[in-house]
Amino acid sequence: MTLIPHFIAGEETAAADRTLPVYDPATGVAHRRVAVATADEVRTAVAAAKAALPGWRATSLIRRADVFFRLRQILSERTEELAAVVTSEHGKVLSDAAGEVSRGIENVEFAAGLAHLLKGERAEQVARGVDVHSVRQPVGVVAAITPFNFPVMVPLWMVASAIACGNTVVLKPSEKDPSAALWLARAFREAGLPDGVLNVVNGDRSAVEALLDAPEVAAVSFVGSTPIARSIYARASASGKRVQALGGAKNHMVVMPDADLDAATAAAVSAAYGSAGERCMAVSVLVAVGDVADRLVPRLQQAIGELRIGPGDDPTSEMGPLITREHRDRVASYVAAATAEGARVVVDGTRQRFDGDGFFLGVSLVDHVRPGMKVYEDEIFGPVLSVVRVDSYAEAVELVNGNRFGNGTAIFTRDGGTARRFEFDIEVGMVGVNVPIPVPVGVFSFGGWKDSLFGDSHIYGPESIHFYTRSKVVTTRWPDHTPAQIDLGFPSNR
Repeated sequence: MTLIPHFIAGEETAAADRTLPVYDPATGVAHRRVAVATADEVRTAVAAAKAALPGWRATSLIRRADVFFRLRQILSERTEELAAVVTSEHGKVLSDAAGEVSRGIENVEFAAGLAHLLKGERAEQVARGVDVHSVRQPVGVVAAITPFNFPVMVPLWMVASAIACGNTVVLKPSEKDPSAALWLARAFREAGLPDGVLNVVNGDRSAVEALLDAPEVAAVSFVGSTPIARSIYARASASGKRVQALGGAKNHMVVMPDADLDAATAAAVSAAYGSAGERCMAVSVLVAVGDVADRLVPRLQQAIGELRIGPGDDPTSEMGPLITREHRDRVASYVAAATAEGARVVVDGTRQRFDGDGFFLGVSLVDHVRPGMKVYEDEIFGPVLSVVRVDSYAEAVELVNGNRFGNGTAIFTRDGGTARRFEFDIEVGMVGVNVPIPVPVGVFSFGGWKDSLFGDSHIYGPESIHFYTRSKVVTTRWPDHTPAQIDLGFPSNR
């Protein structure tokens, strides 16, 4: 059975004192094992990153950019290869995996513009003979802790910007699908990145804790569930580290009575069940305003019945399995409990049967859901779409704003005034207007509000440059043969 190693200082290494199984979710078979890093191995990776930092920071911006241009070429030419790696361990269908790679390439393209992104500012003659300029300098060693649901895109969200800014990185991918991170590390090396600038350590909670406690780590980027995000933010920031910790979501899609129902139906089904609902931007709540639910729910039910669920490497499959057997069973439990809570299960995906031992689950549609029900309150992270009925636009906004999560939301309407008002009223970090999954393109930043983000900076895009650099301001005066004078007063620029 293949052993997935660590990648430290350019070398693939695994003492393999302890390993974990890596499953093919479509078959339920453990087809690989991943080495679990010891605390000493984590310290070795951090030391390698620290040792590589001075040389990488001193590397010219143009040479750094060259790495990203070459990396973009590698990713573009070998997208199918990388997508197959993702599908083999995550289970998502190949087209979805290829889409993930494509969105990751956007961040590589953004990072390739680092010479422009890292420009400072200059002000001449702020006082007689005095100029002031600012520069952006790297924070140092960065720990990047990434989730299972996007094993390519999320690492590139973090790693690309961090390295472009002159930092070095220790990446800890999910132990559930770690091969994509190793693939990326090899690709960076092929693109010309010096050894030690990007290191990968595999493992579980113990590896994460070793990274959080390492004094050499100056910044921590994390994407995962809200409880863990909150814990990581508290632990790392308490020791003075800069932290961005993105948590969970409960994304609402508001459908107004005037919406294009064909478009809304297609969007809701795509956004709720794509990647088996294992997306932090998946639509998990459809908020039906007025009488639109009576017209929309039957359309959803019909569309759901036509979905093809199967192995991710089958080109006819539209949705693959969930990541683990335990997670599948947890998702199913919400559907089983919904009726007892007073909701109506319109489509019960837990009743669908599949051949073999894969971690498959059918899609579910639950109507007449209300706040307070577990199916509404919890982040299910699976193929379950809840329908909440409200009487008015104002009630829909109150519902969305009252939720503890604030990652993404969308509204479907033909009325430009309503859409503009929604954009103004809603307390959520990313908003779509007739767009169900409003993930920003790479030149903007990704991030939610409330319990969906701990820290001040969103991820990738312009805010990532702010997060991965520190600003230094330099005030300069050069001798001009004017006699120097002693003045104990506070400096004045007048």
